[in-house]
Amino acid sequence: MTKIAVFTKWIKVSVSVLLTASFLTGCGFHLRGDYLLPDEMQTLYVSSQDPHGELTRFVKSNLKDNDVKVLNKSSTNIPELRILKDSLNRRTLSLFENGQVAEYELTYSVRYEIRFENTDNQHHSFEITRNYQEDPDRALAKTRELSLLRKEMRIEAANTILRNLATTEL
Repeated sequence: MTKIAVFTKWIKVSVSVLLTASFLTGCGFHLRGDYLLPDEMQTLYVSSQDPHGELTRFVKSNLKDNDVKVLNKSSTNIPELRILKDSLNRRTLSLFENGQVAEYELTYSVRYEIRFENTDNQHHSFEITRNYQEDPDRALAKTRELSLLRKEMRIEAANTILRNLATTEL
């Protein structure tokens, strides 16, 4: 290849990268995990019926990772994220021939509200669903798998709450 051909190819690649970056920036694209919460939510008080629960810890951790100041006490003029309820339910989907459960459907439900001073509370809820296959021959491994699945569902719930906070209208 001649020097001109190499230079031309380099120019084409550079222009393509620049155009792609411009389009992504122009449409508001952000990498996942960068939630860009409104300025009014850069300081939050997080409360829960289970303040030491896994979901509450994951939410607080995600907020801190996104440079949000999480207060330990409620304060006037500071928004409050209140986790009202989180519950994990399971439903039988299928059975083995001997009548033992073969597969469950796990549903993790979360209800929370956002409280702003001098405005109505904003209530939110969502569900996360997963299927889980039981195996009586591998009870210990399946117990560990179920524990990891529950943790994964709580992490996803914490991420969902942050995504919802980022789109909350004040």
